[in-house]
Amino acid sequence: MVRNPPLERAPPSVDEVLDALADDAARRIVTALSEPKTASELSEECDIPLSTTYRKLEQLTEASLLEESTDIRRDGQHTTRYSIAFETVTVSVSSDGDDGDAECREFDVSFTRPERSRDERLADLWSELREET
Repeated sequence: MVRNPPLERAPPSVDEVLDALADDAARRIVTALSEPKTASELSEECDIPLSTTYRKLEQLTEASLLEESTDIRRDGQHTTRYSIAFETVTVSVSSDGDDGDAECREFDVSFTRPERSRDERLADLWSELREET
């Protein structure tokens, strides 16, 4: 299953993002993604058991830090690849009130996303079209 691109989902909570990045194995996976890779490739490269790799990939994807894509092959054995879905992640503290009361302050998370290529936008459009038919 390929998830919707991160920009189409509800934004993740601060807790989801921080929990995902607090884990050493998850950070090793993000660091290893200089290009899109499969779970098996990441498991081997990061020396993480495959079952753990899948859990970390799920957590990172749910936190909008990774993106899934599927390589469609003629033999029917489709391959899911993971890639980084952000350029920067910023966690900030904001204040709801004008008085600066600490009880009104909230954490906020924002992302700077890479610009999607024409091929990526076309693949997204094709996925949406397939879902509607």
